[in-house]
Amino acid sequence: MDKFIVSARKYRPQTFDTVVGQAHITTTLKNAIKNNQLAHAFLFCGPRGVGKTTCARILAKTINCENLQPDGEACNTCNSCRSFNDGASLNIHELDAASNNSVDDIRSLVEQVRFAPQAGRYKVYIVDEVHMLSTSAFNAFLKTLEEPPPYAIFILATTEKHKILPTILSRCQIFDFKRITNNDTVMHLQEIVDKEDIKAEKAALQVIAQKSEGCMRDSLSILDKIVSFTNGEVTYQNTLEHLNILDHDYYFRLLDCLLKLDMAGGMLLYDEINRKGFEGDLVLNGVAEFMRNILVCKDVRAAALLDVVEGMQDKYTQTASKVSTAYLVSALNILNEAEINYKMARNKRLHVELALIKLNFLQQAIDLAMDNGNVVKKKRVDGPVAYKIKPVPSIQVVANAATATTSGSASTNTGAGSAKLFVQEQPREQASASNAVNNKPAAVSAPTTAVKATNPITASGGAANATLPKTGVGTKKNLLAALQEKYGDDYVIEEVKEAEALTEEKLHRLWMQYADKLEEQQKHSATITFRTAKLQIDADNFFTITVYALTQQKFVEQEKMMLAPHIQEAFNNRSISFKIVVEEGEKEEIPANLLLNSKQRFERIAQQYPLLKELKDKLRLEIDY
Repeated sequence: MDKFIVSARKYRPQTFDTVVGQAHITTTLKNAIKNNQLAHAFLFCGPRGVGKTTCARILAKTINCENLQPDGEACNTCNSCRSFNDGASLNIHELDAASNNSVDDIRSLVEQVRFAPQAGRYKVYIVDEVHMLSTSAFNAFLKTLEEPPPYAIFILATTEKHKILPTILSRCQIFDFKRITNNDTVMHLQEIVDKEDIKAEKAALQVIAQKSEGCMRDSLSILDKIVSFTNGEVTYQNTLEHLNILDHDYYFRLLDCLLKLDMAGGMLLYDEINRKGFEGDLVLNGVAEFMRNILVCKDVRAAALLDVVEGMQDKYTQTASKVSTAYLVSALNILNEAEINYKMARNKRLHVELALIKLNFLQQAIDLAMDNGNVVKKKRVDGPVAYKIKPVPSIQVVANAATATTSGSASTNTGAGSAKLFVQEQPREQASASNAVNNKPAAVSAPTTAVKATNPITASGGAANATLPKTGVGTKKNLLAALQEKYGDDYVIEEVKEAEALTEEKLHRLWMQYADKLEEQQKHSATITFRTAKLQIDADNFFTITVYALTQQKFVEQEKMMLAPHIQEAFNNRSISFKIVVEEGEKEEIPANLLLNSKQRFERIAQQYPLLKELKDKLRLEIDY
């Protein structure tokens, strides 16, 4: 039984032409070999599994080839090439800097460089994971790397170029390897499965390429695992099952539920996904990537950015035509926020479900925010905002023409004082005011709220706005009775109460009532403040509150919003106001050290203890002020 060799080693490229996805580097190296323009130090950097070490070995073999081909490739038949392929070449030395990163290891390497090669033209030193070298080891390597012997060539390989000292970078010719594209990976995998007589669907190979994320070694390792798992038959379904990947059909079904506002369907689908063992962050990331692909397909020019399994592009394009761009952008924002906060959530499943609920009602929210087909974003305005007022005209009582002429003098002498009336509509279904007054000019257009009020109606002698109606000659009624007789039950007509001036007795009683209210609310400190405060009336609508501490003033100010209406309603006077005064008493002694800054405190201490200042001057200390 032959020993099994993994595909990553079995199919490792042996020439520059067989390197996958790095044509920009292999072409440069072949031209440098043909033109005899080799640098003495190379730095290969890039992601893992893209061919850095492989290219370093091919370069080391090619420059020592005895029968170099015209295209710059090694012949693989000469003694040097055969010894290299067998792993017996004495001209190629590999050093793993991850485990040999000390100064002594580099000094040992430098000692070996002193000896010329016994066979071949060059001695090649490949240092892998060179970023793991210590700073001392880098410094010990600088001189040799800058001026090596003519037969020595150094090839450094690393995945983290930013960790290498700039002095090392400046002495090397740098080659940046790129990630291998999915198309190149699929083509290489297809060549391998054809050589191994493995049945593999192209869709399955595309999933493997996507999972490897540009790393050829990972893709070959995944292929070996799936071949062993499926007994030599690689299909799309068993690849998804083995790699624990969510099928795109789940995302399409989830999007249909979200667009139909089927929250129950979406929650059940997530429950099915969760029972299959997929973590919440994986689901959020998958849905976000799916939404991104849908958004990309909205424009035909950007459809080339779509990286999905072959045959799914048409389904993505059809779905993109049914979903609005506003929904997709808003959904991506929600998913991005949910994915960021996922680690901090205690209940992971609830966190994902809340994100799905937001996505479910997102379409409805967008519809409410649409204005003529355009999405309107409401902005907060800092400046003044105008508001609309519907004016309500005042009620005017128009007397009959027959009685107006006979009682003109009587109507003008309707009392020396002026009477103020307040008219309030009954809480009933809105009725036409014009019908209530028999379509006369005195009709009132009342607003649509349940309880409406018009302006007060004032009847005064001499310049009366309303002529009082009479029922007969010699009899007259006051304005209140006339309005009640004319409008009946449509309005509740009440006389406006006169505003009262402040009185000491009533103000003190209201003040103590409010203190009792505070005590019921268990605000004991405020209660004590109210009961010890002194009140002084300064005018008919203004009084002063005197307290004895700043804290008491704050207690009164905290209750000002409730206290002012309490007093104004009791006196029926909205113009009542007050001020709070703190009476000066014995001043609290504040420690001096709290009033002084750091510099002043030091100077004060230095005056009391001169030796401290002398110590500071002798020791040349600087005080951090």
